[in-house]
Amino acid sequence: MIQENLAQVRENIRKACEKSGRDPKEVTLLAVSKTMPSSVLEEAYHAGNRAFGENKVQEIMDKSPVLPGDIQWHMIGHLQRNKVKYIVDKVCLIHSVDSLRLAEEISIQAGKKHVEADILVEVNIAQEESKFGVAPEETAKLALEIAKLPHIHVKGLMAVAPFVEDPEDNRKYFQKIYNLSVDIQQLNTDNISMAVLSMGMTGDYMVAIEEGATIVRVGTGIFGERNYQSKESCR
Repeated sequence: MIQENLAQVRENIRKACEKSGRDPKEVTLLAVSKTMPSSVLEEAYHAGNRAFGENKVQEIMDKSPVLPGDIQWHMIGHLQRNKVKYIVDKVCLIHSVDSLRLAEEISIQAGKKHVEADILVEVNIAQEESKFGVAPEETAKLALEIAKLPHIHVKGLMAVAPFVEDPEDNRKYFQKIYNLSVDIQQLNTDNISMAVLSMGMTGDYMVAIEEGATIVRVGTGIFGERNYQSKESCR
């Protein structure tokens, strides 16, 4: 099932890129593997997927030692400062940086581990109270502050759009994120690149790609519905 699902998602990515005049190679499919056991990730790995996104630090710590070393781990969930030290040298990208204090801790821990940390600034693009992220009007200021820190590099923006029945309802938010990234790029500041836009999930990733997404975060569309022991915010 996972192999077939991955094939379908890749085909949808190709169609969205074709529609918007983009090269599918510009878009990374991030398999959101939260709550999934390592055996399920192995199935996706053998179907050709190499990029996996996790919401929780503990899951990265548990899964990374027992899965192939060429997997690219992404931290996409809310990250507490006291847990940065556990994953800063295990992930290739932290999507969910929404405060200077968190960025400062990432900088400190990256220095201690002798690594360089690539991060995205998380934007609460619809300004929902239930979501993490910096307000759109504060995004450029935060990116500029982070850019001054050692051992940390701003690579772009991440957003979690509202949950909607019609993906077209989120197009305006994806457009806002893209335009925000263009504005920040035009500041032409050292240590800030807006090459990465992490936006779009199972329900709306095709629209997100049409509006400039370079990473789409797809979980249910690959692994099927999850069983949660407790209700949590789905990212």
